[in-house]
Amino acid sequence: MRRGLVALTVLAAVTAVGCDDGTGVRVVVKGTPPPTAYSGPLYVPTQAVDDNSPRSVHLASGAAGRALECDGEIFEGAGPDGWSKSDGGDTPEEGLKLYFDMDQPVQPDHGYRAERKEADRVLYSFDVKGRTKVAVVVAKDQKGRPGWGPETHASCDPAELPAKYAAAQDWEVWTDRNGERVPVSRLTSSTGPEHCNWQSAHFLDLDDRTYVRDPDGVLGGEGLLTAPYRKNVRMPAAARDTGYHSRGRRLWLTDDRDTAYVRTSGGVEAWPQAKHDVGCK
Repeated sequence: MRRGLVALTVLAAVTAVGCDDGTGVRVVVKGTPPPTAYSGPLYVPTQAVDDNSPRSVHLASGAAGRALECDGEIFEGAGPDGWSKSDGGDTPEEGLKLYFDMDQPVQPDHGYRAERKEADRVLYSFDVKGRTKVAVVVAKDQKGRPGWGPETHASCDPAELPAKYAAAQDWEVWTDRNGERVPVSRLTSSTGPEHCNWQSAHFLDLDDRTYVRDPDGVLGGEGLLTAPYRKNVRMPAAARDTGYHSRGRRLWLTDDRDTAYVRTSGGVEAWPQAKHDVGCK
C-alpha cells in the first residue's frame, strides 16, 4: 500500500562546525554527546533480502542499523551503494555528503554528528533528544572505490523525527489517544499527487489497507473502490473510536474495517477501501 516533534533537539548547546552543504546549513555539527555512544562494530556484513520486514532491514543495514535507538521498529536501511572511483571524498564529511548527493534520502540532510571514529570508518548520527534516529556509516578506500563514501545507512520511523521531515515527504503523522505520535509504518495519510490532478483526494493507510476520500471523483472510482465515498453519514452503532486523530480528523472503525469513518467538525465521512494499490503515472 501507499507509504507514501515540534522542535529538533540534536544536542545540547550545539555549535556548528564541519561540512557546509552550500546553503549555509551545516551537514555535520559538534556539541555535547549523549550519555551513551554506540559501542558496537562499525563494520557488520550486510545481507540482501527480498522483503521490508524489520528483521530484513536490520540484516541489510549492517552497523548503521545496530546504531539506531528507535522507540519502535527500524523503518529503512541498506548496505553499500555503488559509486565510482572518482566519487570518493577526501574527508569523512565529504563521504557523508556524497550519501545525500547519491541517494537523496528522505531523512534529514544536515545536523549530524560524528558519533564514532575509526581509521577507516566513521559513524554519523542524527539525534533527537540524545537518541540516534538516523545513522550513516562512511568508509575509506573500499575495493574499487578509493576515498570516503557511504557504506551503510538506517533510520527510525519518520514519526520519531521532527515533524518537518515527515511533512516534507507528505506523510501526515497521526496521534493516539495518549498523545503519542503513531508510526507511519502503521498509520499515515496524505493528499493526492498534484501531477495527477488528484489534490482533492485524500488517502489513509492503516496497516495493510488504504482508505480513500474522493469528494470530486478524480480517481474515477469504478473498479478502484469497494464503495462510493460519502460525505455525510450517521456513525454506525458498531463503530468505535480508535483514538487516532490528525488535523481535526478522528478515526472510527467497525470490527470488519471495511470502511474508515472519519469524524470532523462538520460531521462524519465514510472513506471506502481501495481494492488494490493506488498510484498514477
